[in-house]
Amino acid sequence: MVDLHVSGLGFPNLALLAVVSGIAYYAAWLAYNLFLHPLRAFPGPLLHRASNLPRAYSIATGRLGLQVADLHRAYGAVVRIAPDELAFTDPQAWRDIYGHRAPSEPEFPKDAQFYRPIPAMPENIVSAQSREFHGALRRQLAHGFSERSMRAQEPIIGGYVDLLIRRLRENCSGPADGHNNQPPQAVDMREWLNWCTFDVIGDLGFGSPFGCLKSGSYHPWVRRITETIRFGGVVSALMSVGGSALVQALSRYGGMHSRDEHQKLTREKLLQRMELGAEARPDFLEGLLRKQDELGLDLPSLQMNASLLIVAGSETTATLLSGATFLLLTNPDALARLTREVRATFADDAEITLGSVGSLAYMLACLNESLRRYPPVVIGLPRLVPAGGATVAGHAVPAGTRVAVWHYAASHDPALWTDPMGFHPERFLGDPRFAGDVLDAMQPFSLGPRNCIGKNLAYAEMRLILAKIVYNFDMRIADESRGWLTGQKAFALWDKPPLQVYLTPVVR
Repeated sequence: MVDLHVSGLGFPNLALLAVVSGIAYYAAWLAYNLFLHPLRAFPGPLLHRASNLPRAYSIATGRLGLQVADLHRAYGAVVRIAPDELAFTDPQAWRDIYGHRAPSEPEFPKDAQFYRPIPAMPENIVSAQSREFHGALRRQLAHGFSERSMRAQEPIIGGYVDLLIRRLRENCSGPADGHNNQPPQAVDMREWLNWCTFDVIGDLGFGSPFGCLKSGSYHPWVRRITETIRFGGVVSALMSVGGSALVQALSRYGGMHSRDEHQKLTREKLLQRMELGAEARPDFLEGLLRKQDELGLDLPSLQMNASLLIVAGSETTATLLSGATFLLLTNPDALARLTREVRATFADDAEITLGSVGSLAYMLACLNESLRRYPPVVIGLPRLVPAGGATVAGHAVPAGTRVAVWHYAASHDPALWTDPMGFHPERFLGDPRFAGDVLDAMQPFSLGPRNCIGKNLAYAEMRLILAKIVYNFDMRIADESRGWLTGQKAFALWDKPPLQVYLTPVVR
């Protein structure tokens, strides 16, 4: 038997000693964070400066993105939101953290804890640490996002947007021909916009749609994405409090069912696309497949990049369009002006194309204001200060510090925006009422060498979908969705509730 009476101490006393030692160690750690840590001079709430626990709790419950905006209003343009983490809203911080560097200057590396919480995960274009490997991936993916590819992709994208309009007509029960007197039926625009963008990206990414628009329901792959995004908040929270071993154990022993199912379905779609051949069609994977061996991309690596492209090119677009729809319907003057612009520009639905919607100036202003007011990515995308430290927005920051500009906070800082909680597309059209706005504080696609590769396609697709909807329907928000923004949670992306809208087909 084991002798528990070590040195005259019984087991209860040993247990008590362990507890007291643990408490003393934790108290010393808190005191260090508050009074001796290199970031001790930066402002922030006491509990956030002392421990990672408040940050972890807030991100796991989907509240941190909005909370950081409140902290900036209370503490200023730089806030210490965790012992080793600073959040910024100063526009200069975008350039200092994410901007281009000379070849001899080190980048702010991506925080692997955030981008690759499971080290065994293959790198993708977002998580790639090496500047050279990221550049090689980006050059190959650029083929699928080029002007040439966009022109070739237009029939694909346009076909799904036209299908969206037909399906909305079928489901809104409005007076389509002047003889149908059925009362209008509210439709959930969150769902229909999601289904459209996922079908588009499924075809552009894998060579076949998910069939969401046709069936009027979610493909299992798409449903798994939503579940995975929610669980991502839990993973991030665990990682921030030293739970990396638990996260890896969950991954290894099947504790991430939604993520595993998502990856399985992604693999199946990827294999179907690979059977077509590298140059079969001008889609997102064409470039990677052509240089697969040269880049050393095995099937898991291709799968990780394909999964990232699908999520980034669908969920974010649908989120922005849902937000724009809500904001326009609750700001009738803006909706009326946009409606006049669209219907005066086009005499026929067939004239509305990826190219022609580029002429809609007020449309672009509405989308930009929606990106500011309801940015699809709510949180900050963290980088680490490189060896030797760096200056961020005029502040000397020590090496190893986690730094980021938080999208929602930077887009709602009253020091940077006039009436930040209002919806004013005119601020992007030179209206003198908003002359003091700092427009480059908003970078929804980030900036620098790792900005979003799909920015131009996203703008074109959003313009096309919104223009088609506005041209074909009069819209009115349902009473139960008037508080749509209130209480929404946000993990990496928003967890959107249903958005019920009455659509009345325009009779011409």
